[in-house]
Amino acid sequence: MLPKDRIRALLLEHDDPRHLERPADFNRETSRNCFARLVSALEERFGPSCSSGLGQDASFYGVIEIPADATGLGLPMGVAMSNFGNYFVTASMRIGEDVPSSEARPPEEFVTWLDGVCTAMGCTFVPSEVLREPYDGPSAMLAAEDVKLAAVLIAAGEAEDDDEELGKSDWHDRYFDYI
Repeated sequence: MLPKDRIRALLLEHDDPRHLERPADFNRETSRNCFARLVSALEERFGPSCSSGLGQDASFYGVIEIPADATGLGLPMGVAMSNFGNYFVTASMRIGEDVPSSEARPPEEFVTWLDGVCTAMGCTFVPSEVLREPYDGPSAMLAAEDVKLAAVLIAAGEAEDDDEELGKSDWHDRYFDYI
């Protein structure tokens, strides 16, 4: 795996505030082929019960879901491919339906395997702990809009001013979320 400081530099390097959903040089066919290869590698490892879907109005290209019974861990996993950075790829364990867990991480053996798959495909694996770091890039993120909305709701007496996460974004929001 690339050193974390190099991954952070790549995240910042590919952050273009004029192109939030996909880079200016985005190539649909290349993206489709890369995602198909990623899906194929995961299906080869976990079987045909994996499902995949594409993102729309998002900075990620698509997500592959691995059901709990296929992971052998009692929890499902998700692997996502971003539209950016020669395709950033990440993986997370899921608690409940589509809710990532910050405590449960994919096993190191799986992360090593996925990083090898990404390297062979020319992608960059980004560990979830890097994606959870505070976003400090140049793009305006939706979380900033939350602050404005919260101010209105607080003034109207409809919300309280105690949400620590309000207005904060992380790198996952930039490259693996809806825009």
